Amino acid sequence: MLIKGYGVGPLVPGESLLARPGFWSNHLLALCSDGGCAERPVPEWFGDDGADADAMSEVLFDPERWPGFRVPTEGGPGVVVIYRNLDGDYGTDYLLTHPGRSHAQQIASWDGDFSGSGLTWRELIRIADSPSPAANGVQETTARLLLLLPLLTDPDVPETASARLTAALVAVGAPQDAASHTAQHLLAHLTRRSGHDPTWASPLSGS
Repeated sequence: MLIKGYGVGPLVPGESLLARPGFWSNHLLALCSDGGCAERPVPEWFGDDGADADAMSEVLFDPERWPGFRVPTEGGPGVVVIYRNLDGDYGTDYLLTHPGRSHAQQIASWDGDFSGSGLTWRELIRIADSPSPAANGVQETTARLLLLLPLLTDPDVPETASARLTAALVAVGAPQDAASHTAQHLLAHLTRRSGHDPTWASPLSGS
């Protein structure tokens, strides 16, 4: 798996990890851990337990293997999500890919906090719902949506966002009776985060 600018890291395709226990709590739980509310987020919100989450974290954050998750899009920009496991510089990078271009453009990263450009809810859904069957990567729309959810930087999501996110969480194993709460919790943190950035702009604008 070759991505320009990541020659120092042993990138490996990570798509097979999506179905394993503990993945979604590792990928999304940190979004709820900014201290913005009194409730402590736990892996059980995503249908995992602590052992699942711990075992998966050893895989996701292995310095010898950097999982990359390709989200190709039919007829437009796609995204690659990379777990950057440099010793002392762990983080998650989000790269925009363009049809016909040989390199990807980093648009955001998560290093305990979010930095970079994000996507509106409408852009996020457009990418999630436009897989490219001819390309390697994640094709299932639910997984695509949840993989890219950390990129949401939109202070004004539609009322339908909570229901769409709830359904996605249930589809990947979140308990039905808790999924709505988890979805609302995630959206509250994401929209509150975006509200603090007056310079917000989508990387897709003008692309």
